Amino acid sequence: MSVILILIITSIIVAAVFLGAFFWAVKSGQYDDTYSPSVRMLFDEKKKEKKGEGNGDATAEEV
Repeated sequence: MSVILILIITSIIVAAVFLGAFFWAVKSGQYDDTYSPSVRMLFDEKKKEKKGEGNGDATAEEV
């Protein structure tokens, strides 16, 4: 029985350490994406047609 208590306490401590490391990483900016905004401008945006507009061809696929 005492072994189970030791394992539970140890696992809670380890989980708390990992949770603290995660919050530290988020707070210090480790997950900030600085690469994607500079590359995003190189891709074309897909233009969506408004409902009711278009060429009237219901079978045409959007490219």
